[in-house]
Amino acid sequence: GITYLDHAGSALFPESLLKAFTDDLRNNVYGNPHSQNISSKLTYDTIEHVRYRILQHFQTTAEDYTVIFTSGCTAALKLIAESFPWIPEGTKQPSSRFCYLTDSHTSVVGMRGITASMNVLSVPIKPKEILLAKSRLPAEEQNCTTPHLFSYPAQSNFSGTKYPLSWIQDIKSGKLCPLKIPGRWFVLLDAASYVSSSPLDLGVHQADFIPISFYKIFGFPTGLGALLVNNRIAPLLRKTYFGGGTAAAYLAGEDFYFPRKSIAERFEDGTVSFLDIIALKHGFDVLEKLTGGMEKIKQHTFALAHYTYTVLSNLKYANGAPVVRIYSDTDFSNPDVQGPIINFNVLDENGEVLGFSQVDSMASLHNIHVRTGCFCNTGACQMHLDISNEDIQRNLQAGHVCGDNIDLVDGRPTGSVRISFGYMSSFEDAQTFLNFIIATRLSKSEAEIPLQSVTKPMTESVPNDHLSFNNADKLSPVLQTSDRELGTVSSEAETIGRWQPSEPEAESIRAAVSETAVPTCRKGDKPITIAKIYLYPIKSCSAFEVTEWPVGNQGLLYDRNWMVVNQNGVCMTQKQEPRLCLVNPSIDLKQKIMVIRAEGMDPVSVPLEDNTGKEAVICESKVCSHRVKTYDCGESIAGWLSTFLGRPCRLIRQSSDVKSKSHQKNTKGLSSATNISLSLVNEAQYLLINVASILQLKEHISARLKEPLEIEELIQRFRANIVVSAPESFEEEEWAEISIGALQFQVVGPCSRCQIICIDQQSGERNKEILQSLSAARGRKTNFGVYLMNQPLLSSFSDILSVGSQVLPVLKENTEIQRPTSSEEKCSG
Repeated sequence: GITYLDHAGSALFPESLLKAFTDDLRNNVYGNPHSQNISSKLTYDTIEHVRYRILQHFQTTAEDYTVIFTSGCTAALKLIAESFPWIPEGTKQPSSRFCYLTDSHTSVVGMRGITASMNVLSVPIKPKEILLAKSRLPAEEQNCTTPHLFSYPAQSNFSGTKYPLSWIQDIKSGKLCPLKIPGRWFVLLDAASYVSSSPLDLGVHQADFIPISFYKIFGFPTGLGALLVNNRIAPLLRKTYFGGGTAAAYLAGEDFYFPRKSIAERFEDGTVSFLDIIALKHGFDVLEKLTGGMEKIKQHTFALAHYTYTVLSNLKYANGAPVVRIYSDTDFSNPDVQGPIINFNVLDENGEVLGFSQVDSMASLHNIHVRTGCFCNTGACQMHLDISNEDIQRNLQAGHVCGDNIDLVDGRPTGSVRISFGYMSSFEDAQTFLNFIIATRLSKSEAEIPLQSVTKPMTESVPNDHLSFNNADKLSPVLQTSDRELGTVSSEAETIGRWQPSEPEAESIRAAVSETAVPTCRKGDKPITIAKIYLYPIKSCSAFEVTEWPVGNQGLLYDRNWMVVNQNGVCMTQKQEPRLCLVNPSIDLKQKIMVIRAEGMDPVSVPLEDNTGKEAVICESKVCSHRVKTYDCGESIAGWLSTFLGRPCRLIRQSSDVKSKSHQKNTKGLSSATNISLSLVNEAQYLLINVASILQLKEHISARLKEPLEIEELIQRFRANIVVSAPESFEEEEWAEISIGALQFQVVGPCSRCQIICIDQQSGERNKEILQSLSAARGRKTNFGVYLMNQPLLSSFSDILSVGSQVLPVLKENTEIQRPTSSEEKCSG
């Protein structure tokens, strides 16, 4: 049921590849290739055969190229930077230059860190500038032998643009000069993205260095790549470190080392990943058998991209505004200049960009896997999205870092959405994706008025100085999209309705409200009281409702002290396993046990006292990027959970003796001297929601669903600790602090919701409409509820929270100032 559209991130491995590989391992014994026994000789010979097969795949031979195995493309690039025969600044002869296209992967740009340490200058070159650099050097300067290196991608991993392979020969011959500087140019062709879907003929296009990662081609094995080195440059490469297998001879007591003659063995430090290398043989076999070769893959994947691009680029709102903005240098008319990658942002009817993280969340609900962000290619991201250097630095100061989910800062996008096709992609995959865009953007619910309008006008800005490689006529500007072409989408569109992903969220949970917040009059004078109290002893399992409950240093006593992990020790949540909500834990404080129930299962109990004796296994787990010390709760409960959930899993508990220092927040505005200790929650000690807000949302969702919705069911979906009854809907978002009896809490930001609210907590069934309705109702936000933190208790006895207690809020001094949220979906597990 998955529609996988991230083939530029990694190919998917076919079952036949795994079967052929495991059959090979079952039928043969492969020893360490550095030994001399029979099994080792078999390994060595097989590896040499795979080297030959790689060269054959790229239309070349061992006379011209050497294959050096690495852990991936990145390691290959690092090897080039370290071993290239650079001539530094300050010597008698002209110094070397490292030039790279700005549309390059981070791993290429990162080479300048090594060159800088060698006192070699790096020069970035924009794509449009390379074509202007055609002037030849004077004859007297053409005899200089200073080596320079120019790197460019055969295919942009951002936009899929294929840069001309003819540049290789043009640069090496001097016809094309990246810089007007005397010397000899060598070319590094970053082929990682290109070779996953296109044939590369090194017999014709003889680059000096070609780094690749095999998982981009086959999907398996990962952690294995290669550097193909042109044999004319190979003898010039310099090496300082030597590892096992690279030495022909060396002395331990003196500085004497003599390298092996073979270039590959000289650079492959230690034992190569020989079983993974053997898997490559089966990768090539299966690829050829399934597809007929790279040329057919190129045509197939391009056809899918061309079709998708054509439909996508012609989707319009009723007012004529485009549904997406595509970032491309080509019109997708020629597979020689465009790869199977489409990069875009979704727009609303006013041309305003919708955040990529929310597009990603909605795609996930439809089981569509895409990639979002800047794709480790800041240069292309800046060029296509018109992001200045100052913008990048300002975004960093605003809390945005590479790879997070902060998609908009001040209304402007920090990245985009990328879909990419591979050889196993189908026409149905393209249709499913287009159905998703049409159904969620072009529904019949256009006239709905959001509960809260927070949209800001933004002018569309598309750079017009991109490099163009269009070799064919433009596509027809008008395309009629029929139900026959796309499948029937009208009924789905009616059901799914309109969704509007969020802007940057109001306030980061990591930055509490201003310390200068002052009491302000509320809109109404009716008292606010606690209506319900819930704790969730086991993270992501069912709620335990109480009328009063003790408060500890980490929040409600025993709230999220336990969690379920899979066989690899990774935390399981309802996102992966919705049936967790059917596991019902309850706490008996008198008997000091937690009783766990589920339908069809006998109850099982777990002691509340910490079981950290010799029999307990202490382990380190990760919860929402925080490391926590935990211990295993034993075989009995592990078997119970595994039986109920139908997969191997275990129950672990946070270890109380180390929790005070292992999972903390140093939250501004709470106490500069005290770190706030958390249990196994994602972000904060408490989550508060308001019944009035639930009621208003219920009306909106019920109207869209055209069926009644129980308020109790809605409350449970939002998995709050404290449910308050306030007169005004969403007034909780204006609070800076609240007091409940002797307890004081600070509001440290809104809760940005994810797909967990789509899960019915009574049945475990999903309903995509809930998140979509929330997004539409909140005017492009998915915020609902607020996070609370309180100071660690100073007294030795616990305070008590009780239903019916009065809540006294203090309003924010200035509710207009808002900061972007941090990088993760802050839903309550």
